[in-house]
Amino acid sequence: MDIQTYYLLVPLAPLCGAIAAGLFGKWLGRKMSHRITIAMVGVAFYSAVQIFLDVMNGHQFTGPVYTWLVSGDTSFHVGFLIDRLTVTMMLVVTSVSLMVHIYTIGYMSEDPGYQRFFSYISLFTFSMLMLVMSDNFMQLFFGWEAVGLVSYLLIGFWYDRPTAIYANLKAFLVNRVGDFGFILGIALVLMVFGTLDYAAVFAKAAAHASDAAPIAGMSVNLLTAICILLFVGAMGKSAQFPLHVWLPDSMEGPTPISALIHAATMVTAGIFMVARMSPMFELSDTALSFVMVIGAITALFMGFLGIIQNDIKRVIAYSTLSQLGYMTVALGVSAYPVAIFHLMTHAFFKALLFLGAGSVIIGMHHDQDIRNMGGLRKYMPITWITSLIGSLALIGTPFFAGFYSKDSIIEAVGMSHLAGSSFAYFSVVAGVFVTAFYSFRMYFLVFHGEERFGKAHAADHHDDHAHADDHHADAHDDHHGDAHDDHAHHHGLAPGQKPHETPWVVWLPLVLLAIPSAIVGYIAIEPMLFGGYFKDAIYISEHHEVMAELHEEFHGAFAMAMHSFTSLPFWLALAGVASSAFFYLKRPDIPAAIQKRFQWIYTVLENKYYFDRFNDWFYAGGARGASTFLSKYADRFLIDGMIVNGSANMVGKISGVVRKVQSGYIYHYAFTMIVGVFILLTIRNWFA
Repeated sequence: MDIQTYYLLVPLAPLCGAIAAGLFGKWLGRKMSHRITIAMVGVAFYSAVQIFLDVMNGHQFTGPVYTWLVSGDTSFHVGFLIDRLTVTMMLVVTSVSLMVHIYTIGYMSEDPGYQRFFSYISLFTFSMLMLVMSDNFMQLFFGWEAVGLVSYLLIGFWYDRPTAIYANLKAFLVNRVGDFGFILGIALVLMVFGTLDYAAVFAKAAAHASDAAPIAGMSVNLLTAICILLFVGAMGKSAQFPLHVWLPDSMEGPTPISALIHAATMVTAGIFMVARMSPMFELSDTALSFVMVIGAITALFMGFLGIIQNDIKRVIAYSTLSQLGYMTVALGVSAYPVAIFHLMTHAFFKALLFLGAGSVIIGMHHDQDIRNMGGLRKYMPITWITSLIGSLALIGTPFFAGFYSKDSIIEAVGMSHLAGSSFAYFSVVAGVFVTAFYSFRMYFLVFHGEERFGKAHAADHHDDHAHADDHHADAHDDHHGDAHDDHAHHHGLAPGQKPHETPWVVWLPLVLLAIPSAIVGYIAIEPMLFGGYFKDAIYISEHHEVMAELHEEFHGAFAMAMHSFTSLPFWLALAGVASSAFFYLKRPDIPAAIQKRFQWIYTVLENKYYFDRFNDWFYAGGARGASTFLSKYADRFLIDGMIVNGSANMVGKISGVVRKVQSGYIYHYAFTMIVGVFILLTIRNWFA
């Protein structure tokens, strides 16, 4: 088959599957719907593998597929840019999506929206592939908005739940804030460069490096403005501070989409976009510092929030926020290959953790509160061992996938001399302990220690300290995803019930994801970071020497792992694991005492730094207040009262006076004519 046919198959196969399940799912039935969509994603994955092999042989492609629109001198077309950065994203997206599709068979087995769900996740896969394969900003924006739209549909999949509707509206609106900056950046690109094609823009970027914006009284570098505006879009899509608030609430959707959205696709779109725009970002140290500091804040402070979460999916969600911060920091220090490397490793182990959490939820009869679990290791051995592998990869355990990418980020930040790099280095190093602590807090509470399930739903399930958001998640958990259960409206194990291992369609994707989570870092670090893998896809300025310094320090994957045993990050991770084991297995009274002693800190963390309250008060409340004011004064008083009704009343009053002149008597009309002539003559003589 011709290689360009594979280019078309990668995005179009999932689209065909989405159309089949979405429009004809009622007639196709459940089995045929999932068979078609899985087969189509399988075709996309196979095609991506073929393209990868072709690209590794030195072949690349960039060019239009067809012209969509011509406006003046500007043409908008659909085109593909196939290089090593693109094909890496294609492999990650299609492989994780394939695992999620298979997993969904078991998780959503009797859900009434079964075919609709398969249609949505296939459409999501198509949208993400169009984003990463684009060769121009217009197509990038299409894919960007399409993944946002489908994520809205997926987060609110159970539209009969008010919390799900709130969550998808929140995600949609917060992303619109970021997308507003994104489209302004694209508009500036068109204004400055006169084109939206990547190749043409990147070729001209250096020539415009010193251009200043034509703003009176200000000196703003145009390229810096473009980069920051584009990154504002990434802040929304990749959930960076302060546009991170939508991602934890998106847990209201079914667990498979948590893995799909938060592991390999939507939230990594911003990371991919900045890496793709490296020829522009490399020309602005200001933009790079901005990216780095935002990432550092997200990496550390979102990790703190993971410590106090009791919903199993929310712990992993805050972990995603923190890891996205690590990727963003790597982008800010010009370590783009390291950011993409961590994106890849993170996709596997984070998808594994989310799907593992879904397996636990099924085994626990829809209870998500980790305080009601414990001792699941002997009841769910496959879920246990795969979740352990995912957790070890997440905290950066030597030889596991996450270690190689995460440790490389820390090293790169330590070598950077950009403004803000000291704060960023502190954040990513401190984040190692925080990540290890909350990850293994969850692991120990779920799989080890006392069996706390089946005890009349544990008295503390809805205690005074339960988060309002956690309460919603607990009260409405994924019972739709396992509706065949006899306890469709009963959350948690009844007294005497025991957890159970999930069916093979649920645990098989866990095993398949556990393999790359364990070994892909060891295999891929040398070619991806130091073998020139991204040499034609990512541009790094000679003034930013972090990657070169990393290369000098690297002496092989095995040596890197062995050397880490004497490094600070390793001992911080070990301390985090040991602390969580001591606190939650040996002395569970200590965390309660710490919470009581530092209640004010707990309250701040419980309220998520009050971002949601501020947004509700300032933005939502301000919008409601403004609309009330405009409704009362602008609409009713000014428009209706003065302009519409006022003009009608004025016409009525004038006509009431004029009507009296129309008496029917000739002398009245003659008198009026004389008065009119007098007035006209007066005006004529006055202005003569």
